[in-house]
Amino acid sequence: MTAHHSHLPPFAPTKFITDGGLETTLIFHDGIDIPYFASFDLLQTQDGYNRVANYYARYLEIALNAKVGFVLESPTWRANGDWGLRMGYSAVELADMNHKSVRMMADLRDRYQTAETPCLISGCIGPRGDGYSPTDRMTTQQARDYHAVQVRTFAGTPIDMVSAITMNYPEEAIGIALACKDADLPCVISITVETDGQLPSGDGIGDVIEMVDAQTGAYPVYYMINCAHPDHFRDKLDGNNAWKNRICGVRANASRQSHAELDACEHLDDGNPDELGRLYCDLAELLPNLAVIGGCCGTDHRHVHAMAKHALPRLVAAG
Repeated sequence: MTAHHSHLPPFAPTKFITDGGLETTLIFHDGIDIPYFASFDLLQTQDGYNRVANYYARYLEIALNAKVGFVLESPTWRANGDWGLRMGYSAVELADMNHKSVRMMADLRDRYQTAETPCLISGCIGPRGDGYSPTDRMTTQQARDYHAVQVRTFAGTPIDMVSAITMNYPEEAIGIALACKDADLPCVISITVETDGQLPSGDGIGDVIEMVDAQTGAYPVYYMINCAHPDHFRDKLDGNNAWKNRICGVRANASRQSHAELDACEHLDDGNPDELGRLYCDLAELLPNLAVIGGCCGTDHRHVHAMAKHALPRLVAAG
């Protein structure tokens, strides 16, 4: 650990919660049309800005009540070049939206942060392609060059780290980690898996963590798993593999459906919030350094409240 990372999970003196499924909440609960799952686009209007800010506020209240930290993940998962171009954004306009998203996170931090609830700002980066399918795979260098553009927009902003969310093949994850290393920004790599516990590329969780660490000098501060139900990957966490110690965050789906089924689903599958919260207790037993818990597709404040109720006490007791 370096002083550069002493305030970040898993080194920080508190555990953290984060939000749930931003886009699925806005689309299915709030009835807002979000092209390409690009929630950052809502920040163009005052009404959209307020809706996104209110979304985060619900989760910050949970963190305040639980007296734990909170990770503010910026709504910039789709704010990269290819997706921005599809939506008509120029490079300058896209950079402005990344900056505006971080400013929102900073405003929320300043409003809600307390000594017992420190707030971290994470600049969120999503995949260049489909989050569910590793199509048009890049080489490591191509991914490094491509994502460096968005990484550089975060440099000089108040972010504490960059988080690459829903990585589905190793080269893109490695490239992003190297781009963050080039910019001297701490990073988190979050991978997604199919119902068999393997990445959509066919690689295993441990294999990818070991590959990224080997090719980046173990640069990521920690790893996460997101956009999969705990039943899809829980059995992959058995045993005493050293790579398990690098997984410090989980943002699970509420649904047990596959990525293909979720993609085709016209109605939200929000599962059982209380059951999901209890399943995080199992994950706390399997992951010795679990320090960040939140949700992904189909989850909302009810699911994260259940996680805080059932799993946080176990995490805090474990230190």
